[in-house]
Amino acid sequence: MKTHWGIAGLTLWLGGAGPTPRVSPGPIYQVHAIQYATLSGFPANALILGADSTRKIDLSMMVWLLQGEGRTILVDAGFYRDEFLKAWKVGGFSKPSEAVARFGVAPDQVTDIIISHMHWDHADGADLFPRAKVWVQRAEYQFYQDPKNQARTGVFPVDVAMFEKFEREGRLGLIDGDSQRVARGVFVYTGGRHTKESEYVSVYTTSGQTILASDNVYLFENLERHRPIAATWDTVSNLLAQDRMRRLAADPRLIVPGHDPAVFTRFKVIKPGVALIE
Repeated sequence: MKTHWGIAGLTLWLGGAGPTPRVSPGPIYQVHAIQYATLSGFPANALILGADSTRKIDLSMMVWLLQGEGRTILVDAGFYRDEFLKAWKVGGFSKPSEAVARFGVAPDQVTDIIISHMHWDHADGADLFPRAKVWVQRAEYQFYQDPKNQARTGVFPVDVAMFEKFEREGRLGLIDGDSQRVARGVFVYTGGRHTKESEYVSVYTTSGQTILASDNVYLFENLERHRPIAATWDTVSNLLAQDRMRRLAADPRLIVPGHDPAVFTRFKVIKPGVALIE
């Protein structure tokens, strides 16, 4: 069993991509990618299966803000705790809540947070948004509640305890499986197999149905070369998920990967570190 601490996640069991649902055109959301930090010199072969081990890539750490239908929804919440800042070479860091506030949305205005998976760099910042309901796959959350499933997987007790607190407070929304609606016009899908039950998000923008892949696809290069992410429980399922994303998206360019700094060159930058996804 090969495991990786941190962003690289796991390479473990088998999983499937599932059927592609028929999703009718829905309400239009405004979607922004908001960068709150960078990680320098990340090895390419931890992102793209089979990549040159000597090649290094700078990663963008970002969250995605969806606004529409009276909702202000974050996809992923980033990280902020000192233990993670000390463990990684982080540049240009600000708390995700501060990055979102600079865009003009106060932390207590966020109504919902969709957590794509329980890794520290996507889940740790959820408690920075005090009024948000936090959504995660039930199977993902319950799997990582078991301490033996946390060790060296990128999921940490401090974040699991935070989610358990959300559950006690009635702020945790547990999603049961594939093709589920979180809000009107916002759906989640499983099958990427980055973690136990990682999910990705579809939302309509002015350009059509857009896919926020998060770490189910790290980089545009994964898509363009049709290469699985290196940290997946099942490489075949990860490629099937990529194919499914292409079927769901109105255009392949509207599949947004989880950590590619090119998001801020391929989409319109409206202010430093903020790109309009359309």
